Amino acid sequence: MTAFITRRALSRRTLLRGAGVAIALPLLESMVPAMSATPRPRPRFGAIYVPHGATLSRWTPKEDGRDFTFSEILQPLAPFRAHINVVSNLGHPLAYGPGGATGNHNRSTASFLSGAKAASGAQPRLGITVDQVAVKTLGQDTPLPSLELMTEDSSLSCGEGLSCAYRNTLAWQGELSPLPMQNNPQAVFEQLFGDGADDSQRAARRAQALSLLDSVSEQVRGINRALPAADRQRLDRFLTDVREIERRITQAGERVDGDVELPTRPNGIPDDIEQHIKLMYDLMALAWQTEITRISTFLMAKELSNAVYPKSGIRDSFHILSHHSNNDDNKARFAVLNRYHIGLLAYFLDRLSKLPDGDGSLLDHSLVLYGSGMSDGNSHNHDPLPILLAGHAAGALQGNRHLRQALLTPMSNLLLSVLDRLGCREERFGDSTGSLPI
Repeated sequence: MTAFITRRALSRRTLLRGAGVAIALPLLESMVPAMSATPRPRPRFGAIYVPHGATLSRWTPKEDGRDFTFSEILQPLAPFRAHINVVSNLGHPLAYGPGGATGNHNRSTASFLSGAKAASGAQPRLGITVDQVAVKTLGQDTPLPSLELMTEDSSLSCGEGLSCAYRNTLAWQGELSPLPMQNNPQAVFEQLFGDGADDSQRAARRAQALSLLDSVSEQVRGINRALPAADRQRLDRFLTDVREIERRITQAGERVDGDVELPTRPNGIPDDIEQHIKLMYDLMALAWQTEITRISTFLMAKELSNAVYPKSGIRDSFHILSHHSNNDDNKARFAVLNRYHIGLLAYFLDRLSKLPDGDGSLLDHSLVLYGSGMSDGNSHNHDPLPILLAGHAAGALQGNRHLRQALLTPMSNLLLSVLDRLGCREERFGDSTGSLPI
């Protein structure tokens, strides 16, 4: 008997529209025409910056190549071994410059994704960053070309004749175009799912406690009736994730006590710094899952940050602790903080690993660059840098490797190779002298 294929493909750009919102859906089987092969997913790219370097003696694996032993700091990444590449002995020579410690901190962030030197003076001048080069290939058919996130407020005074733009963002569209970063999860949520409603409309929606998902519930029921069981389950998991993030953002914006006057602060920013970081990771994963964007940068903390991370067990402020004075006990405590931050990265990788995407997971199809533009916060040097890659970049990158380079290898060589793995062909990038065989 002849079988007739009658399944109609759901559009990849199907949106759920409600009160001032539009929700893009994740990739479902029903979006693939019957009898056609599963489309090859496009890679996602994320760069995550952590300031002040690391205790490198407790970061760097002892063995090179495959099946290396995870170091004390990197141990939380062990469950993701197959997706991890630790890249050692990279440096950013253009992050060095005149002046004191403050200038070195500012140039650390500036050079991290640009491989360029921060110009002095009121007019910030740098160079395009690797994420914005990738946008030209991966961000032209997504609603947002890229997403820029941070957790702290922007600095207003940065000293040593350097613009605060160098410290306040990782992303530059060009040498005169720093991109602002957003630290309010509520604003990010609305950036991802809003359809152009202005601030007053969004405020009214919050005041009415109208759930984004409640506003599209009728459409969800209609789509569900036409989906096979596997797609219904996948859509349900996705919408559950959206509702949980929405709940946490709403909770973060609530007053602690109606009788207590609190200072004015943006709605939706958690008081708990760990919750704030995890929310930003969740929003990044959600943006990638729906392909609202494929490119993200995350300034987890700014250079000279005095943030305290109570759940790490360390009560010292981040920047102060990085000035360890070469005291072994101080270095050990700083390593505890480094490991805590790696644990938060592991949270993000775990989220990506559990999100299906085409023929694999979102972690399989992503390339995450994590590290610092500073090596040792005590000496303010820029080599060797603590750097790692996570993900398989949609099959373009292997894992389970410690890739030790020659001393003083330019970090820009790695950035050039990252672009290549993302399908962005460039002859050179920043101050690169060649690409790395990654």
